[in-house]
Amino acid sequence: MVALADTHAPRRWRSCPPAVAAHLRDADLILHAGDVCTAAVLDELAQYAPVHAVLGNNDGPDVAEWGAPERLELDLDGLRVAMVHDSGQKQGRLARMRRWFPDADLVVFGHSHIPLDEAGPDLRIFNPGSPTDRRRQPHGTLGLLDIRDGRLAGAEIVPVT
Repeated sequence: MVALADTHAPRRWRSCPPAVAAHLRDADLILHAGDVCTAAVLDELAQYAPVHAVLGNNDGPDVAEWGAPERLELDLDGLRVAMVHDSGQKQGRLARMRRWFPDADLVVFGHSHIPLDEAGPDLRIFNPGSPTDRRRQPHGTLGLLDIRDGRLAGAEIVPVT
């Protein structure tokens, strides 16, 4: 499964970058944690695999009409996954995500463009960063998530620029 966030089309994403497409070709599911900015990106991603997305602060009505809610909770092969764009400030984030999503095993979020994979005693939070707008990060990134038998068997943040 591929996790993306903050693609910021069309300013930063005119079409799927080749390094991103290389990962999408093997994806069975794509999660986009918001700031798609145009639903055309979600349509493009859906050519690779089914897509679940949430609204970001830069997303317009077309992304909502596409079907992206502000928050989303999914059962993926028995793993309870929640998605939100903005998880709030860094301090207290794990506890806040637990309050927002009391049943989640994993929360995927975006907004900061800062890749993060952090685990607490009963919750893992994951920000794949941005593949196209790295801001102050050394690379554009995406996330690879491996879900097996109701558990997160692997999570990796992968540079794509």
